[in-house]
Amino acid sequence: MQDARRADIQAKKSKLEELRKLRKAREDSKKTSGTSSPAPVPRKEVDAIVDGILGRGPGSRLSDVGAGDASPSRPSTPATSGFPFPPLLGRCSLGVSGSRTSDASSDGLAADGNVPPPPQITLDLVEVEQELFELPQKQRVIYNKGTQTKAEVATEPIGPSEYDIRQQILQEQEAERERIRLETELEEQAHRLDKEIENEIRVLTEEERLSIFIAPDFLDFVEQSSKIIQRALSDGYDYTRDYSIGAEVNSDDIEGKRVKCVCVFSDDRVTKNRSITDVDWSQKYPELSVASYNKNPAALNEPDGIVTVWNLHLVERPEFVFHSQSDVLSVSFSPFHPNLVFGGSYSGQILLWDTRSKHLPILKTPLSAAGHTHPVYTMQMVGTQNAHNLITGSTDGMVCSWLIDMLAQPQETLELVHTGHNKTDEVSVTALNFPDNEATTFWVGTEEGNVYQANRYDRAGAKAGLNQYDVYKGHAGPVTGLDFHPSVGPVDFSDLFLTSSVDWTTKLWRTKSAAKPSTSAHTISPLYSFEEADDYVYDVKWHPSHPAMFGSVDGSGRFDLWNLNADAEVFVADTAIPLVSTMIGGGKAINKLAWEGKEGRRVGLGTSDGKFHVYDIGDMATPRESEWIDLQRSLATLELGANRKNR
Repeated sequence: MQDARRADIQAKKSKLEELRKLRKAREDSKKTSGTSSPAPVPRKEVDAIVDGILGRGPGSRLSDVGAGDASPSRPSTPATSGFPFPPLLGRCSLGVSGSRTSDASSDGLAADGNVPPPPQITLDLVEVEQELFELPQKQRVIYNKGTQTKAEVATEPIGPSEYDIRQQILQEQEAERERIRLETELEEQAHRLDKEIENEIRVLTEEERLSIFIAPDFLDFVEQSSKIIQRALSDGYDYTRDYSIGAEVNSDDIEGKRVKCVCVFSDDRVTKNRSITDVDWSQKYPELSVASYNKNPAALNEPDGIVTVWNLHLVERPEFVFHSQSDVLSVSFSPFHPNLVFGGSYSGQILLWDTRSKHLPILKTPLSAAGHTHPVYTMQMVGTQNAHNLITGSTDGMVCSWLIDMLAQPQETLELVHTGHNKTDEVSVTALNFPDNEATTFWVGTEEGNVYQANRYDRAGAKAGLNQYDVYKGHAGPVTGLDFHPSVGPVDFSDLFLTSSVDWTTKLWRTKSAAKPSTSAHTISPLYSFEEADDYVYDVKWHPSHPAMFGSVDGSGRFDLWNLNADAEVFVADTAIPLVSTMIGGGKAINKLAWEGKEGRRVGLGTSDGKFHVYDIGDMATPRESEWIDLQRSLATLELGANRKNR
């Protein structure tokens, strides 16, 4: 609508400019074509021209006689008695000549002092015959006796007739009236266009401006346009780079083992006084990441839970902000629908937001006993593009399976209980993860520190629910993170998983075959325990493309990057040392980490002060072809060392 209105105004302005150009062109043509009236010809020149035409001399005109100087003759004078001045019409004219005689001087007085008598004038009349004007010749008609018909009369060409002159004058008058009418019409049209343009671009009043500023369409336009501008301004490309200058080559291997901060996402208007509870990356758009936040105790009017979607090309503010009535403890992008974001809340509700919608969730589970009634700390999407489910786990031991388009009630529920517990049979789930290409068997980390294997359905040799006999025991505190090895590369290591705990350790495990569950209590020990941390270890994740690399974060603000192929012998003989250890965010606790899934170069770290740090690990993310074979050797060495310790 705005484009159409702008185009209409521009068309009116163009038409008005054309009208003004036409008016100016007509005025210029008038100035160039108009001639000034000729100067009046003196009377003497006219008389001379007339005398030349009539063939008379200048002395024969009656106007040459000084009528004021000659007085009428006295009656006693015979030359003038009863003879008037001849008229101009006729074939004769008068030539007047006279002489004045005086006995005394013309200027002197008489001897007696009296005035002398007036001089006497004698007129001599001369008869002159002169033709005053030329009569037209008579037309001569010639008859021919042979034809006895009228002969064509040879006439001299004459000028236009009176009728033709009248018609020409009428046409000129009509053309003049038409020109005046057109000019008047153009003037009115130009005036009307001026009024329309003035009305279109008039200055708005304060009330009109305020009504525009608060209009939803205007706010959406400003929001989207400002995002585009900020994305362009946040582009870190060096436009002044000179490619003709050789780059400096640093042969120091330590330089390649450093992580570099890409950006820090934070917005005080949204994330102030909040802590990040979970982070994730979009599988469709590698520049998008999502973070969930808990309650802001200083802002009672703000929503308790916040979910923000951040863009690497828009650092100053989040791309999207979603609201929740309760603290959001877990969050995940849908791997099959890039516009959907799932969240698990402290109240037990499962929330679904859409980036094409507004701040509020488009779907959410009811607060009823049919679903979760305790905090949901973990969730994972399993299945394929055509058949997938959202699996969620809460601290009351309830594991639910949801269809993304029907959150009114879970598709299936599974209550995890362990009869060997002292106070309660419930297993408080704090972490949950499925191996790659697996949708029925999963492992859970609990508040008691143990890890259990569970099944969604009954299968050969195993029932649905928790496997109470196979206990992965090694942690002395609640398990905070659990992650299975990605099934990438020529060798399958999907039976390996990592766990982190508040006991300041990270442990590496190998799963027992789910097809052959134990029929009696069986304790499974970890392959190795990484005990380099100085605080609670809040999360651990395998690298998505490097088979031997993983990262861990702790409460002291340290991000550790490990490589199992670096020094496996050192791991067995002494305390393991991370490949790279970096302090993040000034010592604030790092609650969660997530790897970017496509290249694996970037890692997202969420801290307790509400800041989302993005780091680049550089060339360390690129594995060599021999990494998988080297990992097999490293695992064999670690298993050998673990067996020695168990003895």
